[in-house]
Amino acid sequence: MSGEGNPTKTRTNTTPTAPPAPRRATAPAEADHGPEAAPAPAPAAGRTAPRPTGRAVFERMAERAVRPAGLVRRALARALDTLVLGAVAAGTARPLVPAATAHLEAKVDAAKGSGRTTTVWLFDTTTAGYLGLVLGAVLLFGVFYEALPTARWGRTPGKKLLGVRVLSAATLRPPTFGAALRRWLVYAFLGLPGSLWCLGDGPRRRALHDRAAGTYVAR
Repeated sequence: MSGEGNPTKTRTNTTPTAPPAPRRATAPAEADHGPEAAPAPAPAAGRTAPRPTGRAVFERMAERAVRPAGLVRRALARALDTLVLGAVAAGTARPLVPAATAHLEAKVDAAKGSGRTTTVWLFDTTTAGYLGLVLGAVLLFGVFYEALPTARWGRTPGKKLLGVRVLSAATLRPPTFGAALRRWLVYAFLGLPGSLWCLGDGPRRRALHDRAAGTYVAR
């Protein structure tokens, strides 16, 4: 008989089981290629590289386009303007020549009549006054022929024919009237020696009247 009342004994395996081996974490594939292969971080949303303004682009283009004019072209333009100024000087002096000649002849006759050796100076207060009238007329004409057109358009008629213009070294635009007037007056008193300064000047070949006015001659 099966003894139903007797409890059945079951054997429990008490042998301790080893813990599972830890799994090795595999490095991402990108790490095998070094830091050079790492992808660049994506730019943050809403951030873009600053773009240059239209004014900055225009100023850079203008600075590249405005090149100093050649010395030959500048010399020809100055020669044309000098012809105009010389014509004004000759036209002003012509009515004064008879009076100046009569004054000098009277001085020579007086010296001869004195009966003794004497020195006759051709340049005196009278002839200096006539010369001052001529120079004053040229300077005044130059204000309207040189200074005003230079301040308005950056060029005189002679410079316009030769395709050159006077610009401010700071703004790359025609100079102010004050700077243009200063440029004309310095040139009128220094003349050719002041213009020859450009032969030893820097890349912009500025003469002394350009140095005084802060300008240079461009194409």
